[in-house]
Amino acid sequence: MSAVPPAEIDLDALPAPVRAAFLAERAAREQLQAKVAALAAQNQRLEHMVREFRQALHGRKSEKLSADERQLAFEELETAVAEVETAKAAAEEASGEPRPRDDSPRRNLGWLPKELPRVERVVEPGSILCPCGCGPMSKIGEDRTERLDIIPAQFRVIATIRPKYACRACAGKIAQAPAPTHLIEGALPTEATLAHVLVSKYADHCPLYRQAQIYARNGLALDRSTLAGWVGKASWHLAPVVERLAAHLKASGKLFMDETTAPVLDPGRGRTKTGYLWALARDDRQWGGADPPGVVYFYAPGRGACHAEALLEGFTGVLQVDGYAAYKAIARAAPPDKPLRLAHCWAHGRRQLRELFDKDGSAIAEVGLRQIARLYRIEAEIRGRSAAERLAVRRKRSRPLVEAFGTWLAEQRARISAKSRLAEKLAYFTNHWDGLLLFLDDGRVDIDTNAVENAIRPLTLNRKNALFAGHDEGGASWGRIASLIETAKLNAVNPFDYLKATLEALANGHPQSRLDELMSWAFRAASS
Repeated sequence: MSAVPPAEIDLDALPAPVRAAFLAERAAREQLQAKVAALAAQNQRLEHMVREFRQALHGRKSEKLSADERQLAFEELETAVAEVETAKAAAEEASGEPRPRDDSPRRNLGWLPKELPRVERVVEPGSILCPCGCGPMSKIGEDRTERLDIIPAQFRVIATIRPKYACRACAGKIAQAPAPTHLIEGALPTEATLAHVLVSKYADHCPLYRQAQIYARNGLALDRSTLAGWVGKASWHLAPVVERLAAHLKASGKLFMDETTAPVLDPGRGRTKTGYLWALARDDRQWGGADPPGVVYFYAPGRGACHAEALLEGFTGVLQVDGYAAYKAIARAAPPDKPLRLAHCWAHGRRQLRELFDKDGSAIAEVGLRQIARLYRIEAEIRGRSAAERLAVRRKRSRPLVEAFGTWLAEQRARISAKSRLAEKLAYFTNHWDGLLLFLDDGRVDIDTNAVENAIRPLTLNRKNALFAGHDEGGASWGRIASLIETAKLNAVNPFDYLKATLEALANGHPQSRLDELMSWAFRAASS
């Protein structure tokens, strides 16, 4: 007799005990299938990284990396491995299964130079009275753990001492305070140390191998791979905070968007390839909006519209962008119930005219620059006013100037050759005219995308100092941690203080339902 497929079983016809057993078995099977799929994806990711490690070390001479390139490649790959291992450990812990003991050798774990100053913090139990009523317990020993802490320009060791108490009159229980929780259990760094490493790498543009060199000069031997492991684990723990930040931004009615190159090492070819960091920013300070500023960076291996579309999922409203054609494709594909309106940037057109004027002294370009300058003078006067006030001034004073510019633009394009350099520069205004007009009908819209370009500038500095990311996975971590650092800076918050407090909150089990409390603007409000 053949078995009946599960989909064809009439559950209502089964006795209650049988139906309950069947549903429990089906739930257990689905849970196992999901676990197998997750493990298969993790194994595939790790196998890919191992292949790239081998290629970097043992590839053909033309494909091998220099010493500095290897340092960066290993730094980013080891960061990614640490992130995968942390995700795997978290999944195992959530499933309730016992974790196997990890006997793998680790560098710089369990030893700290004796010359470093020690700060002892004794954690006493809530009560040392014997539960049997015998009176105060006697100290019989203590547990001592040491973690590496950091104060700018000063290393120290935090020694946590937990005395043990027992009653000498009976064989009662031992009283001892529970061990404090840490973001990376069993490792050396405090959350302050992790914050310092992250800020040094992603805000101060100091790669991990250079940080290791700095530490060595101060008598502390910390391997670059150890630092990479710390960064990867911190990145994994911070991911939900960044996702919540992105959700906050996409709930707005107006955002900026731009992208910049992020060179990434490609060990298989022995050179770098071009990745991209896409920036999604909110800055309503120009019109006194109530929402705090913020920016999220999303790494993608390409510049196609599909990457921007994935980042914009869930957003509807006005998107202020440059002239990249991918944005128009996304706007056209937006559903009617979730329209996406594009506001284009006058500064991009002005730069093209400026380039032509500086090179050729074009009189036509000079006239165009003077007309745009009048618009910018009006914008300077209304900066910081409400959206309604800005809109009223623009309709009265800016609209006639824009209409005059449009008439002048059509006249010039009719007079000059379509193949000339001037025609190419003027084409920007013609091709994006509707988006350039949008600031006249919406007081929230800025005249340009300078806000998001300013948010991208720190990434450019990091790119110049580090030259490139060591791996695609490193590009993702770069974007994630830079999002928190740059958003903190936009909200006038010290990135180190913010990351330290956020990592400490995560280490102490901050609930996922209260991630809003970990936004940098909430930190500023709590600190003031």
